[in-house]
Amino acid sequence: MKTLYLARHAKSYWKDQSIPDFDRPLNNRGKRDAPFMGEVLKDKKIKIGLIISSPAKRTKKTAIEIAAKIVYPEKNILYNDELYEASSNTLIKTIKKIDEKYDSVMMFGHNPGLTLLNNHISNHYVDNIPTCGIVALELDKKWNEIDKNTCKFVFFEYPKLYLD
Repeated sequence: MKTLYLARHAKSYWKDQSIPDFDRPLNNRGKRDAPFMGEVLKDKKIKIGLIISSPAKRTKKTAIEIAAKIVYPEKNILYNDELYEASSNTLIKTIKKIDEKYDSVMMFGHNPGLTLLNNHISNHYVDNIPTCGIVALELDKKWNEIDKNTCKFVFFEYPKLYLD
């Protein structure tokens, strides 16, 4: 059984429009939410074999904060340029390339790609994965066999379930 966690980056800073999208940092809420969601996952006793992340600044920071809480070494985070603003098709191609030795993978990325991906591969529709939202899915096939409706919904966590 494989477990895939789809994680959207935490809330980003928009006040300075001169900052290129790729370089946008987390805002104060994002800086609060990322470690908080890491604690939520830690409480669920989540163990991750591989973290793959978009290299965008806000996504990287979210991955690093959550990795620290679930005791995943920051140096082992794999940054993949293709995940920046990736379509659901690109995300599926990335998943299909994951080494079979990993039973549990967390992918940090962006919307709308992540939400569209969930709604394609999962048996559970999600209207929107909000910032710092995490969907957990199970797959009883190989990574390269992931396809439409091949994943079973496990949980959907996001900061507003807990925080204002």
